[in-house]
Amino acid sequence: MQSPICAMLDIEFPLLAFSHCRDVVVAVSKAGGMGVFGAASLPPERLEEELAWIDAHIGGRPYGVDLIVPNSFAGKGDANAALPAIPDEHKAFVADLLEKHGVGDGDLALPAATRSSLGDNMREDGAAKLLEVAFRHPIKLIANALGVPPPLMLELGKRHNVPVAALVGTRDHALTQVRAGVDILVVAGGEAGGHCGEVATMVLVPEVAAAVAAVGANTPILAAGGIVTGRQMAAAMAMGAHGAWTGSVWLTTAEAETNPVVKAKMLGATSRDTVRSKSRTGKPSRQLRSPWTDAWEAEGAPKPLPMPLQSLVSEPALRRVDKLSEGGHEGAKALATYWVGQGVGLMNEAMGAGQVVQEFKTDWIAACERLNGFIGE
Repeated sequence: MQSPICAMLDIEFPLLAFSHCRDVVVAVSKAGGMGVFGAASLPPERLEEELAWIDAHIGGRPYGVDLIVPNSFAGKGDANAALPAIPDEHKAFVADLLEKHGVGDGDLALPAATRSSLGDNMREDGAAKLLEVAFRHPIKLIANALGVPPPLMLELGKRHNVPVAALVGTRDHALTQVRAGVDILVVAGGEAGGHCGEVATMVLVPEVAAAVAAVGANTPILAAGGIVTGRQMAAAMAMGAHGAWTGSVWLTTAEAETNPVVKAKMLGATSRDTVRSKSRTGKPSRQLRSPWTDAWEAEGAPKPLPMPLQSLVSEPALRRVDKLSEGGHEGAKALATYWVGQGVGLMNEAMGAGQVVQEFKTDWIAACERLNGFIGE
């Protein structure tokens, strides 16, 4: 395909798949797209293990790595600062919510290594350790999910000739990234799963494309947010994007490590069964609605803590919920949730990740042919 994304990343089809699952990354890259491994929560030694496995199984196909180094979070700027203690109010709220569903709070403390990495990886010194690992491998893309990438990421990208991508949710954010020297803009509309802004993809993509063109930049754009089909990808490219960045659609694939209970919920969900909330990470992110998300939005619920503290509240409890739900616990099954975009309403069939790529290609071509059919001779 004649897209600058294909030329820049050496891929056949400009479909990028963000996933925390290495099997999905490999399957998508082998099918002609590009898998991007989400590494934000991993300590350096675990990232080394995961990337070594990808290298051994991907057959030399291109892949990327995604980190989260936000421009603002609790403790930013103080490399030696320990994360503050979680308020008793938040602990009690979670314990009460779990008890109401018969789950029991158990041990709601994250392992020390996980707790440390949640904070350390978001600081520039912690991210530097992950970047060191990532650039020891033949990655073809490095992405930052929140804010302008740290200087070291941009520097290493240029040094290793690896494009740097950044997610944006507004026109102004996009122009800031262009000025910073980012190579690819991931323009994520509010329909997206995970962290997202408020502006809809259909408005944001052409708005950013026009703004980038107006300043004389030629930074390629990947559209994101609710895109789970080839026809949506084609529509986004008609509006000025050069390809698509996707995440939610891979959560129900055969290779995905998604909790089977959550996977079944997603396959049966409609586009209205998600909610955008700060309750999981402290920054707005879209997730599957459940009694867990409803409780945090209810009157009297404590205000979510700033990133990364809210994750220290939510993740231990939700990991317990996942474990019990997989064992058939009804209360846990009701509470179970995960990040997913509004495109979940179109995710009605489980299939392999490689098959999803092929479906995207077929649907993309059909959409383009349909549009061409509107043009008279």
